[in-house]
Amino acid sequence: MATIASDRQDVIDNLDLLETRLRWLSSWTIHNANHIRPKRDGLKVGGHQASCSSMTAIMAALYFHALGPQDKVAVKPHAGPVLHAIHYLLGNQSLDKLRRFRGLGGVQSYPSRTKDSIPVDFSTGSVGLGVAVTAFSSLVQDYLIAHGQVREEDAGRMIALMGDAELDEGNIYECLIEGYKHDLRNCWWIVDYNRQSLDSTTAERMFRRFDDIFETCGWRVLTLKYGKLQRAAFARPGGKSLEEWIDNCPNADYAVLTYKGGAAWRERLMADIGGKPNVKKLLDSFDDNALAALMTNLGGHCVETLVEAFDSAQDDKPTLFIAYTVKGYGLPLAGHKDNHSGMMNPPQIAQLRSDLGIKEGEEWEPWGGLGDNVAAQLAAFVAQSPIARVKPEPVAPAVVVPAIPAPEGEEHSTQAVFGRILLDLAKSGHELADRIVTTAPDVTQTTNLGAFVNQRGLFRRQELADVFHKAKIPSAQKWAQHAAGQHIELGIAENNFFLMLAALGLSASHYGTRLIPVGTVYDPFIARGLDALNYGCYQDARFLLVGTPSGITLAAEGGAHQSINTPLIGMGQPNLTSFEPAFADELAVMMEYAFGHMQRDDGSSVYLRLSTRSIAQVARADDSWKQDALKGGYWLKQPGANAEAAIVFSGVVAPEALAAWEQLAEDMPGLGLLNITSPDLLHRGWSAHRAARWTGGADEPCHAETLLSALAPGAGLVTVLDGSPGALSWLGGVKGMRVSPLGIDRFGQTGDLPDLYRTYRLDADAIVEAAAELFLEH
Repeated sequence: MATIASDRQDVIDNLDLLETRLRWLSSWTIHNANHIRPKRDGLKVGGHQASCSSMTAIMAALYFHALGPQDKVAVKPHAGPVLHAIHYLLGNQSLDKLRRFRGLGGVQSYPSRTKDSIPVDFSTGSVGLGVAVTAFSSLVQDYLIAHGQVREEDAGRMIALMGDAELDEGNIYECLIEGYKHDLRNCWWIVDYNRQSLDSTTAERMFRRFDDIFETCGWRVLTLKYGKLQRAAFARPGGKSLEEWIDNCPNADYAVLTYKGGAAWRERLMADIGGKPNVKKLLDSFDDNALAALMTNLGGHCVETLVEAFDSAQDDKPTLFIAYTVKGYGLPLAGHKDNHSGMMNPPQIAQLRSDLGIKEGEEWEPWGGLGDNVAAQLAAFVAQSPIARVKPEPVAPAVVVPAIPAPEGEEHSTQAVFGRILLDLAKSGHELADRIVTTAPDVTQTTNLGAFVNQRGLFRRQELADVFHKAKIPSAQKWAQHAAGQHIELGIAENNFFLMLAALGLSASHYGTRLIPVGTVYDPFIARGLDALNYGCYQDARFLLVGTPSGITLAAEGGAHQSINTPLIGMGQPNLTSFEPAFADELAVMMEYAFGHMQRDDGSSVYLRLSTRSIAQVARADDSWKQDALKGGYWLKQPGANAEAAIVFSGVVAPEALAAWEQLAEDMPGLGLLNITSPDLLHRGWSAHRAARWTGGADEPCHAETLLSALAPGAGLVTVLDGSPGALSWLGGVKGMRVSPLGIDRFGQTGDLPDLYRTYRLDADAIVEAAAELFLEH
């Protein structure tokens, strides 16, 4: 027993030393960037020293004691420098990158999977999203376990380190509800409860309700309020009065006293409780420095308290750790209400360096100021920690994509074709079908996923009977719910939807097994979850996003359900390739491309903007159009030599564009009809071509330039789509052509299709009039 106790104390002692190292290295990294590295723009670099120091004990205990080999962590954005300090001690981070913190080629401001060189499980930065994604990653792990792709004994915990202000983010509570519905497990959220946000100290009234909220959603809540020193003081005569005073002290008062120090603590405590039995004697047993240390010895700074808490939660129950901390702990900034963006000045950092015994010029030494014996001991402890043995992210083999034929028929809507293609895949028995996992925010039926779900089932860890089916009540939905199901149904919360897609889209790198996520959402409601979509794309998660139905073509639903700017979202979102097909065979080509593109090292996620409008299909002479369609556009009607004009369309307005072309073809010989299948790819290619002059790229025409070269110089373009006209009107700038842009630039309204197309000038007559104006101008 003595040996076990001794070993335990050695762990605590080493973690205490590591906490100090992490506090110093994170502080010095930020200081170097702001006060030592030359500045050429005169701007503050920043870096959040106080937010780092409130997390150093938590991260030391977590990373060097509690983490298992399969655990994954989303680090509080403002504690990013602490994560890099950890990997610096592990030998994974270079000194050069630390020196260039927040500079080009250096450590990123916030942990980034794609831009940092150290292992980063989840990118963080947009507050709250890095927290919620861990719950969805845990659900993905359960899916893979149920499907035999991850062993139950290899399951890891998905862990989020969060600031208390992140609990103001609504997406966290949407996530809690979804997690409860899916019986969430293997998830830890650790709250750095420092009670200071960017603008002020936080209100304590709401925080007292968090226990209830989380426990109601099935979580265990462990509150780490007092450190070992405080608990020892409470056990002494007069200690109970001190404990009660701390419990009742307002957050703002606690912060002020922390900043002012030991003498201020003594004065206030004596004024408030000094007359109570034994309190003065208790306080007199501490000098001012020791009293300040006692009053800031909160649970989140006591590694022994943290280790005990982490060790006590070794089952799979989701757990919230509320770790009381001091923002700026161990720094002269501790407690000041402005310390979120504040940082130590040169004399203050010099004093901290001196206090830690670090020699000037040895600030970057991993074990500086410790002495050779202690340094060797600590280096060995770090080398033997579980995190030092974590393997690199696995490489998942690609899934072969079969040829995807288009459904036959004279009329189709792209939304219906999408559902039919998925159904055919589900019936095929192909490996790709087994790797597809679909999801939707309560719009499974209305986005045409229903047939796939009928075939493959809803995913549930515990099988649920279809009561309607057992009662022999007819229904088109035959959605068996079982562990082999391949559809994850979500509630109406688009943030949850995009975070689920992000978690599914990271399965290859997180778990070494590849999923093909397909998510459907009403196209106008992409904007509801845009921050989460951007978050998923930023960390290069791979998924197929289907926005459907789209535009004012969803006529009777009215303006709130009619998307306008989503083509611009598709164009502007990095790591997302956007298509808008008009015809069934285009969509088949795009889906086949997407399933492969999602798996390529240089690929991305893919967004398809679809419609419920059924339109006549076009006859094809051959397959020569396919290659151009995947580049962003092709000539549906080839222009004549030196043609003076062309109609340019995208998506579901194809019938109007064709009808206008037929009306104008006699009067405007050689008139071309250009089908833009991806404004995104065309614009990206054009931008890259323009930039090639400065980047040294090949000086070759982009696809947009190649297409428009079929027209006479100075020709006119009538552009039309059921969306923002800006998605196509830029084409005039490629070769200096005149443009008459048609599209939607204001909110829609209810009506039938002929009325709305006429009112918003998307009909054939509007296209003809716009072309005539261009011709007359010329």
